[in-house]
Amino acid sequence: MDTDVVVVGAGPTGLLLAGDLATAGTRVTVLEKRPARLSNLTRAFVVHARSLEVLDARGLADELVATGQPVRSIRLFQRLTISLEDLPSRYPYVLVVPQYEVERLLRRRAQEAGAELRYDSEVVAPAQDDEGVTVTTADGPGLRARYLVGTDGARSTVRSAVGIPFPGQAVIRSMVLADVRLAREPADTLTVATADESLGFIAPFGDGWYRFIGWHGNRDVSEDEPVDLDEVRSIARATLGDDYGMTEPRFLSRFHSDERQAPTYRKGRVLLAGDAAHVHSPAGGLGMNTGMQDAANLGWKLAAALRLPAGSGAAVLDSYEAERHPVGRQVLRASGGILRAATSRGPVAKVASAIGVGIVSRAAPVRRRAAGFVSALGIAYPRPRGAHPLVGTRARDLPLEGGSRLAEALRQGRFVLVAPAGAPTPDLPATLGEVDPAERVLTRRADGGATALLVRPDGYVAAVQV
Repeated sequence: MDTDVVVVGAGPTGLLLAGDLATAGTRVTVLEKRPARLSNLTRAFVVHARSLEVLDARGLADELVATGQPVRSIRLFQRLTISLEDLPSRYPYVLVVPQYEVERLLRRRAQEAGAELRYDSEVVAPAQDDEGVTVTTADGPGLRARYLVGTDGARSTVRSAVGIPFPGQAVIRSMVLADVRLAREPADTLTVATADESLGFIAPFGDGWYRFIGWHGNRDVSEDEPVDLDEVRSIARATLGDDYGMTEPRFLSRFHSDERQAPTYRKGRVLLAGDAAHVHSPAGGLGMNTGMQDAANLGWKLAAALRLPAGSGAAVLDSYEAERHPVGRQVLRASGGILRAATSRGPVAKVASAIGVGIVSRAAPVRRRAAGFVSALGIAYPRPRGAHPLVGTRARDLPLEGGSRLAEALRQGRFVLVAPAGAPTPDLPATLGEVDPAERVLTRRADGGATALLVRPDGYVAAVQV
């Protein structure tokens, strides 16, 4: 084998996965068809609280926050404001930051951990057998690896090569995207507004640039049709009530939005993550975040599978799809629901949308659940029958003795055993994917809690002892 794992695609999902694998001592090679200096300026731009926690557990979050703009509320349809300030996280906001900043930090971490990154490397013919996968590129001989992970986007070559379908449909066409400067600053919030069968969204980058996404229901043109600033201004005035003096566009484009999900995330020694496994509307800004959380779930499991006997390793990899596929399905439904509420037509659809928004705006528990889902803090994985209710939930960033935090203990990429202060070391059994319990990071709570927690490398609770 030339390497243990080949990751195809050097976006945030692939880079986070490569960094996790390399940190665990796995040989990993990343293949990316883009040139190394091609910016992802026009792609994702929102990082939610749970993704910031994932980055915090890798020592990157605070540096990323310093480059972006924290926004503490989301305003939907002129009638509903969801505050994020009460989120139970060190990051009670959404961070607006260009995708290239996320990639920069994840790329640096992956390379420092020992991952090999190859740009200008287009994969053309991956093929697997019982022992491994051979990955051929357009300009060179094939690489031989134990596993292959496709993080290569909605048009995934990896997914197509192994015959995994990608059912779904286009849900909205001819959306416009623009990065602009403004003469007048809007309110410091993420705003989604609708009017006259049009949709508008605006968010600050924090450096003087703003991202605008818009759509006019009566203008369904080809994606090749050029976009000019007058069209962007017109949609902004119709939806937001003001174009804020938009000027100096650094990027203008037109695109469509699909809703698709692969029926399986694994076929033999080939796995999918991120947009290669699921795509959906931009509503909620969930795409990049869901992909990074896929990677956080998969990385430690794939590293474990490489060290475990074949049968045990397969069970660990099966748990990746079992946990993440339902999350992908929920994200498709949620983002699609937001989009349909925003673009509903006809009197019946508009009344139903208004009623739904009214119910959410008046029901605090519903708003909290919505914030928990969008931020991904409320996402939990299935737990075995009879297990403690905390099993499968996200572990809080507990304060630890010595002034550190759980997120800092997780930076070693291993299981963390959090024991009560002064109590004997808990004897919790090995759990799924834990190769050797002797490798656990043992630490002590500083909050006076009497419960012992075994926390997985991705920050979810694996076992509890009361």
